[in-house]
Amino acid sequence: MKNLVLYCRAGYEKDCAAEIQDRAAQLNVGGFVKTNVNDAFVVFQCFEDDGADTLMLNLPLNSLVFARQMFAAAELLSNLPEQDRVSPIAEALSELTQCGDLRVETPDTNEAKELSAFCRKFTVPLRLQLKKQQILLNKENPKRPIIHVCFIAPGKAYVGYSLSHNSSPHFMGIPRLKMAADAPSRSTLKLDEAFGAFLTKEQQEKRCRSGLNAVDLGACPGGWTYQLVRRGMMVAAIDNGPMNEKLMETGQVKHYRADGFRFEPPRKNIYWLVCDMVEKPSRVAELMEAWAINGWFKEAIFNLKLPMKSRYKEVKVILSTMSDILAENNIDFEMQCKHLYHDRDEVTVHLWLFPEKGVNYA
Repeated sequence: MKNLVLYCRAGYEKDCAAEIQDRAAQLNVGGFVKTNVNDAFVVFQCFEDDGADTLMLNLPLNSLVFARQMFAAAELLSNLPEQDRVSPIAEALSELTQCGDLRVETPDTNEAKELSAFCRKFTVPLRLQLKKQQILLNKENPKRPIIHVCFIAPGKAYVGYSLSHNSSPHFMGIPRLKMAADAPSRSTLKLDEAFGAFLTKEQQEKRCRSGLNAVDLGACPGGWTYQLVRRGMMVAAIDNGPMNEKLMETGQVKHYRADGFRFEPPRKNIYWLVCDMVEKPSRVAELMEAWAINGWFKEAIFNLKLPMKSRYKEVKVILSTMSDILAENNIDFEMQCKHLYHDRDEVTVHLWLFPEKGVNYA
């Protein structure tokens, strides 16, 4: 297929477009971007007929910062007849066989989501037809490709597939998280989503468990501390402002009224370092580098607040600089960066130091 469709946050189409153009060029896949402001999706049209298939095989979704989901697609289907939309969609998917799941979606915009009720109803007859033609298996199979039908407007849809091992497990690429009634702030959802985005459930059980020590820089009022506490960790909350009283009553939090940029942990057995301070992204990155060089943590999750222009370029430069500095200091690491659903004008970074060592910080 020639088209790669990528979902993103509305308003971030240029950043998603700049990133896929850059990454495709690195893989020697030529093409051009088609997108509009606030569409919440980007289409990278390849010059080669199988260019999108090549990208699906060689470009990990989790390595893309601004894309929530991606799938290889045929040309846009327009003017789908109201009396029979199933047949032309099934025809466009006829080259596929024995796929494991079907998702009928829309981009994440208010206008597109008005089609969500239609999409739910339409999924039933489409699924029946795709099973009849053996394009879709009779039972869901998490190891087989996923069929995507993305309605961008009434009667207009991109149809194609994603690979199950290189695809978001969430419908529309959006995790459905519930805001806890006792959480101090909505920012708590950002860290909750980050743990799910960067670690599997099995990894969370091992590396986000009870008894680990954590530091939250810029903790007030405690949205991120809340996520650490509910996982059983002991937390040093660093902030000159007040912390949520219920969090303090747990006995798992010690509040240090200090500047997060000047704080030095009295204990050096910290496993998790988290930071959501409102500051220039380069300054936050420098702080994380300093903590890493000092060996003050094992894993970190932190946010980088983004400028209004050249956001992809800014993120790329900061992550590249961090990688160079850590390597110069002989620090082995794994790093991921994602514009999460609960992020706004920021991206979230996960940094894991010496991942192969398996140090136990309990």
